[in-house]
Amino acid sequence: MEQEKTRYSDAELEEFKQIILEKLDKAILDYDQLKLSIRHQDGNDIQDTSPTFKIFEEGAAVLSKEETGKLAERQEKFIQHLKAALIRIENKTYGICRNSGKLISKDRLRAVPHATLSIDAKNAGTK
Repeated sequence: MEQEKTRYSDAELEEFKQIILEKLDKAILDYDQLKLSIRHQDGNDIQDTSPTFKIFEEGAAVLSKEETGKLAERQEKFIQHLKAALIRIENKTYGICRNSGKLISKDRLRAVPHATLSIDAKNAGTK
């Protein structure tokens, strides 16, 4: 009888690390753009029409400073979760459900690489 895996292999952890690093790079870029947007909302100088400001989708350009601030906060939290996931990879505890102690499915981790709960544990907590 095959023993149930208690952790992901180093090769599997490396795959997840690459996914997380890509998401982290994008998240930091998005966060920097949000902070830039907040600064540009402070004044009505020529910065408002600069090409870098056009990077935003049209909808994002009309967000209020408060909405942009909330988005920036969420993005910052997301970055912290991704960094914590990288630490779990280094500790070889990544992908282990903090409730059941069993492995979180690879599909879930690919979709939500900072997940600390399996789908079952997450659903049980939301009922």
